[in-house]
Amino acid sequence: MQLHVCGEQIMIQKKLGDIATYINGYAFKPEDRGSKGLPIIRIQDLTGNAYDLGFYDGEYPERIEINNGDILISWSASLGVYVWNRGKALLNQHIFKVVFDKSEVNRKYFVFAVQYKLKEMELKTHGATMKHIIKKDFDNTLIPFPSYAEQERISNILLCASNMVTMRYQELQKLDNLIKARFVEMFGDMYLNTLSWSEVQLETVADIVSGITKGRKVKEQELIEVPYMAVSNVKDGYIDWTTIKTIEATEQEIEQYRLLPDDVLMTEGGDPDKVGRGAIIRNPLENCIHQNHIFRVRLNEKMILPTFFAEYLQHQRSKRYFLGCAKQTTGIASINMKQLRALPVLLPPLELQQQFSDFVIGVDKSKLLYPDRCAIYQPNTS
Repeated sequence: MQLHVCGEQIMIQKKLGDIATYINGYAFKPEDRGSKGLPIIRIQDLTGNAYDLGFYDGEYPERIEINNGDILISWSASLGVYVWNRGKALLNQHIFKVVFDKSEVNRKYFVFAVQYKLKEMELKTHGATMKHIIKKDFDNTLIPFPSYAEQERISNILLCASNMVTMRYQELQKLDNLIKARFVEMFGDMYLNTLSWSEVQLETVADIVSGITKGRKVKEQELIEVPYMAVSNVKDGYIDWTTIKTIEATEQEIEQYRLLPDDVLMTEGGDPDKVGRGAIIRNPLENCIHQNHIFRVRLNEKMILPTFFAEYLQHQRSKRYFLGCAKQTTGIASINMKQLRALPVLLPPLELQQQFSDFVIGVDKSKLLYPDRCAIYQPNTS
């Protein structure tokens, strides 16, 4: 436990490792997964990104069993905190089950506090395309630790705020679904190409480049500090502006990697269902560039419009293409430049694409009435 002076108040802080024990799941093998027994819970099962659910019908250590109310923390690839509510199951590797055996703590407060701290922990993650928290760093992470009564008061306030945010997200989701419905209405079933649109490879209608490599060796040249887009900034359908990092680059590198309005950014790796995820960067920061694990796609707008292409990336036609050709290791999938260039793209008439873009612009104006989807609510301990 530590004391932290905040203004004229003294804030008690405690290490996560002094609050609870964190039990890692079991490294189930592919051949362990069957159709009977208890479900095996992986990170993608927590995030809602799994296509299938495996079961295990053998003996297992009691410590990896999870039940309703257990708090789970994913510490690799996708970082998050979850309250389990889907019955008895078994925990796969890369997920902690929290056992509160060291300190009395309000569980709702704990969840909010860890959710906030995970953003800070991301700065300590190891791996370029696969985030990975070191257990020692996790245990040593401090969170504000007021009295139990104060924890309960804070968690109730945050729960109320969280419910309000959830309601706003649901409204945003309705607007997103409206866009998807309009896309199908205008362009038909893209997977079956029911309207017989012409098909081309992406490289014929776009300029595609990778980005700048961190830690590269630079000859003696003047370096300029500029903002750059990292993998964490590129979500499935939108840009996350929560944290913008900077990098030192030469004038030549800035010119080579500079992002322009309406460029589409795509990631090379991630969860299998999100490999090749992309988003339009509408208004990049001045001299903003991108890292090497992101592809910059600059479209020929005489043939294909960014708004149409960004929605096309959300469609099963492109998602299944990426999933089919991606290289997969330990639950992480990745694509290379050659595969991206060969992405089959359907090309409806430009006039129709423009009508769709105008519709999306109208819907996006409605979204401005709601909070940013990346907003983070944090405990007020002052």
